[in-house]
Amino acid sequence: MKFQPPKGMRDFGTEEMIIREYVIQTIKKIFEAYGFETIETPALEELELLTAKSGEDVAKQIFRIESEKEKKLGLRFDLTVPLARFLANNPQLPKPFKRYAIAPVWRYEEPQAGRLRQFYQADVDICGSSSMEADVECIACAVDCLKALGFKDLKVRVNNRKLLEAFVEILKEKIPEEVKIEFGSLEIFRAIDKLGKIGKDGVKEELKKIGMPEKQIEELLKIISIEGKYEEVLKEGEKLLKNNSKGKEGIEELKQIYEFSKIYGIAELLVLDFSLARGLDYYTGPIFEIEVKKEKIGSLAGGGRYDKLIELYGGKPTPATGISLGIERIMEILKKEKKIKLQKTRVKVFVANVEESVKKEAIEIANKLRKEGIPTQVDLMKRNLTKQLEYADALGIPFVVIVGKKEVEKKKFKVKDMEKKIEKELGVEEIIELLKEEK
Repeated sequence: MKFQPPKGMRDFGTEEMIIREYVIQTIKKIFEAYGFETIETPALEELELLTAKSGEDVAKQIFRIESEKEKKLGLRFDLTVPLARFLANNPQLPKPFKRYAIAPVWRYEEPQAGRLRQFYQADVDICGSSSMEADVECIACAVDCLKALGFKDLKVRVNNRKLLEAFVEILKEKIPEEVKIEFGSLEIFRAIDKLGKIGKDGVKEELKKIGMPEKQIEELLKIISIEGKYEEVLKEGEKLLKNNSKGKEGIEELKQIYEFSKIYGIAELLVLDFSLARGLDYYTGPIFEIEVKKEKIGSLAGGGRYDKLIELYGGKPTPATGISLGIERIMEILKKEKKIKLQKTRVKVFVANVEESVKKEAIEIANKLRKEGIPTQVDLMKRNLTKQLEYADALGIPFVVIVGKKEVEKKKFKVKDMEKKIEKELGVEEIIELLKEEK
């Protein structure tokens, strides 16, 4: 009987792991350039913590672990909730606290392109600053990560939860008094967040289910369909929300985001989109997602401001914002668009012994190469030279050093370039120099 990975989870072979580690190292370098420091939190958290502000849909997606003797636990569904719990427990940390984390998270949802049940996220968060500059710095950092990975045609969709709340307040005021209102803003946000997956008709049905009258549904869909340049849409928002204090506050924050984005050099990427809601309940202000315009795989990064979450978990009132990049989605597009050269192996050279009598010398050469930081393999299967060359070729190892009795005597060894099919005779120091030059 053969066993497969659980549904929505998968194995990653050497080639894909090389891509993943390249992506992670590239992102990590940018994170650290922006002054973010890393922390690590457990994969498991108390279920009560995870469900407190996740939202109904995400709460259903939590992998749960139950025990009679311990509190109910769950696998983390993101890296923000553990950070908020960490900061609630460590109020002494200097502010702003700038943290990054790159780790797996789990969601029990239907697997699809670019979305698995276990996936890696790369997060940056700024905790302690209420300035919109913190939001823009997180966006700019994520943009720089994606540019460093070769993405060019980027679009940053921006909205504000305060605007959505204001739109709902205005629409509720228009509902006749005899109509009983049982729905809340968060239920509406969750429905709007599904727009990209189920379309307008699907969102209509979701809003009907929660009891929103037809007239208000049509008005809401009309509002969130407003499109155009950032400044133009901002003016439309100002007109619609001129008599709503929460809305005016949200508009002012969006203005500040736009002004800071000019300084950070990303203003031309910003698109103000009233349909952007994001499904998590903990967002309190600006929200944002980064997409590649021509790709239909969804956002590569997303986040927003969550000013109440740390306090909710028992900490001091602490404003906070952050953004998360989806590693698997990034990898998928990199492979599809051939933005990265696929490698079967990181091994640079195979040291082949012509016969067992020179095995000692082959190992000594391999050890010298390894000490110089050159990834090296030797034969561990007692194969003949032909089989060793076939093995190196199958793995995609670019160079083979051939060690025979004559080579040992002359202290000159054949170096075979497996791709170009050419050979050179070199001493060990020359081999080291050659392999260090080759990238």
